[in-house]
Amino acid sequence: MMADYTRHSKVSVAPMMDWTDRHCRYFMRVLSPSVRLYTEMVTAAALKHGDANRLLEYDSSEHPLALQVGGSEPGLMAHAAGLAAEHGYDEININVGCPSDRVQSGSFGACLMSRPDTVAECVQAMQEAGPVPVTVKTRIGIDDLDCYSFLRDFVSTLVTAGCETFVVHARIALLSGLSPKENRTVPPLNYERVYRLKEEFPELTIVLNGGITTIEQAVGHLEQMDGVMIGRQAYQHPWFLHELEQALGGADGHSLDSRAEVVTRMMPYIERELGRGALLKHITRHMLGLFAGQPGARAWRRSLSEHAHVAGAGPEVLEQALSQLGQAA
Repeated sequence: MMADYTRHSKVSVAPMMDWTDRHCRYFMRVLSPSVRLYTEMVTAAALKHGDANRLLEYDSSEHPLALQVGGSEPGLMAHAAGLAAEHGYDEININVGCPSDRVQSGSFGACLMSRPDTVAECVQAMQEAGPVPVTVKTRIGIDDLDCYSFLRDFVSTLVTAGCETFVVHARIALLSGLSPKENRTVPPLNYERVYRLKEEFPELTIVLNGGITTIEQAVGHLEQMDGVMIGRQAYQHPWFLHELEQALGGADGHSLDSRAEVVTRMMPYIERELGRGALLKHITRHMLGLFAGQPGARAWRRSLSEHAHVAGAGPEVLEQALSQLGQAA
């Protein structure tokens, strides 16, 4: 089954470890009602042996929402797909792109590009486990396997297993010698390889990821791609999601007059989560970049950083930070 990348979800936010938790996703949903959201990567083993309900928790407003899973054992991956269906996720995405040592030691992530048959077995098992569309997030190559034919053959194997949607980070992954952070920036971008993939497989849904930081870039890629995935730009400059939403036609009945309105719309969620035992700092850390590039942005960040971690901190911290913003502006 193909993931539904309609005009309302041509833009997605990349799954980012330690970043795209449920508080982050709720914040991003306020900014953009149609962006497709992804969880942080959760391992299939953690879903089998850990607290699956906690790991899979989300707010109903987060739809369309995809669960990203790391693993290489078909049985465990099938179990994860079943849980994704039970919890109402719109998509389950296999991580074949993360280059970290921890991920490699678990035999999943980008190293799986060299084991397409294993990934294909996982795809097939997951599709048989439930109705949720199974997608793959991958790189364009790994190490010295850096050519179009390698990517084409990898994708072909997964298509045979039934995968119809691929999110492609337009860089290779170097599995030794570079840190995960360096792997996000050092290998050069190669958009043409992803474009060529779409040309050769027009029936597939191909979403482009990597280095997209402007409206113009996103719109340009959408002329050839089915979707674009935004990573660090969406986290560090979250207002970009609202700007991109508007540039692509906006969403019916949704408008934001200012960044301050985003804070106002977050207040009921913050109060509810604090009532459930959440800590304010775990929510506001995702909001530090809201005013990036605006007068007073530094005062906003400083005020949140200094006060959100204090025991018993509540919504008044955000009100104070907004007042500091106004003074600085």
